[in-house]
Amino acid sequence: MVEEDKLNVFDEDLEEDEPQKESSVSIGTSVYWFKTLVSEMHWSFVFGVVIVYGISQGLGGALNRVATEYYMKDVQKVQPSEAQVYSGITSIPWMVKPIWGLFTDLVPVLGYHRRPYFVFAGFLGVISLLSLALHQKLHLLLAILLLTAGSAGVAIADVTIDACVAQNSSIHPTLAADLQSLCALSSSIGALLGFSISGILVHLIGSKGVYGLLAIPAGLVFLVGMILNEPHMPDFNYRQVNEKFVGAGKAMWTTLKSPNVWRPCLYMYLSLALCLDINEGLFYWYTDSKNGPKFSQENVGFIFSIGSVGSLFGALLYQYVLKDHQFRDLLFWTQMIYSLSGMLDFLLVLRLNLKIGMPDYFFIVIDESVHQLINRLKWMPLLVLSSKLCPRGIEGTFFALLMSIDNVGLLSASWGGGFLLHILKVTRTKFSNLWLAILIRNFLRLTPLCMLFLVPRGDPNSSILLTELPSSDVENETCEEADNIELVSLVNGININNQKEGF
Repeated sequence: MVEEDKLNVFDEDLEEDEPQKESSVSIGTSVYWFKTLVSEMHWSFVFGVVIVYGISQGLGGALNRVATEYYMKDVQKVQPSEAQVYSGITSIPWMVKPIWGLFTDLVPVLGYHRRPYFVFAGFLGVISLLSLALHQKLHLLLAILLLTAGSAGVAIADVTIDACVAQNSSIHPTLAADLQSLCALSSSIGALLGFSISGILVHLIGSKGVYGLLAIPAGLVFLVGMILNEPHMPDFNYRQVNEKFVGAGKAMWTTLKSPNVWRPCLYMYLSLALCLDINEGLFYWYTDSKNGPKFSQENVGFIFSIGSVGSLFGALLYQYVLKDHQFRDLLFWTQMIYSLSGMLDFLLVLRLNLKIGMPDYFFIVIDESVHQLINRLKWMPLLVLSSKLCPRGIEGTFFALLMSIDNVGLLSASWGGGFLLHILKVTRTKFSNLWLAILIRNFLRLTPLCMLFLVPRGDPNSSILLTELPSSDVENETCEEADNIELVSLVNGININNQKEGF
């Protein structure tokens, strides 16, 4: 954390001109804080955090989400149920994050652990996005492959920068919280900006044009790999890689077998998988239905931007009000409210909001804000619980594994929602059963309440793993490096992995 005495001196100088210069104090303090991070770390690292979190994941993730929605609907002309399945496929690279983490920590390339992976991620993103933008009649399977490759580029960059953040947090422990704040702030500002302009860009240049613009963030990730300050370590013994991979795998398997670990993991997966995702069906209804609101691209982008504000408010509410509540109690109420909030979609689809005199646009803004706020409140305890399940020595690797389990749960929800839309015959032009899909989804959101016994009831500030888990000699040799494997910011966490969440 920034030293308090320096901040106090700085604030006292500014307070002489208050209240006329209150805004100058805030801006000046923020600039001083940012300069402190740059001076304590290397400027290229801070630049990398801003590019990967703010530009690639925040702004780029927002633009990519809206562009893909319209690309699937207007260019590829797929059904809502199919689009739901394809969105799950493109998220697969996020499910193998432990593999990316192990590679960036254990397998250096040309003597560097981080730089080559940034270069590769940026190159992969540029090639895939430009191919999507420039190809006139791209086959659907090839389009899915390119979208998945672009997602892999973002995921690899995410894991690599998280490893850098974890490493610098270890070197500068007093600045660890400030680094997480920088990550969260960059991501939130980028997402808000991206959603604000996404609809306008899609309207002006189309979804394929937006893909062309997204090659710029990927190119900046490539630039991070070229300029990042990292010590060169030649003469690496690659014969040790296999042993280290095996050691990390054994350590994770040993940890997963503990009842204190697999029971919460099972709950986390089921709580996500059973909350079916039918957002593609709702999106098609919002934009295409004759009886629906017929929102324009600009409206869709603005609605998403309002939702990102609700998500940020949810994170702040958890941090300052709810973080000390027991896991089981907090998950009970958030899951209950999450199910009830889904009834807003039900009211909108049946047009009941018009009967009470509430316009569609105003109602959907409230719906999206409430949805993102509650979803963030539901997600935050799961992230904190995941961090509590990580044993010493393999914290980063195991946390990445838990995030992969959560992403598999999101994939299951996406494919399950697509199957439900298919069974109920919700298509591009037929939405007569969409209300029933919403009711089924809302009911299934209640089912995780029956499995809360899998979650520990203890104090969230106490340790869940009561004893040290056994470790092998190989694991002990790799503990120091495993500590540096990607750690995800609790505020940023789903994120953008939660980019899959819709209205």
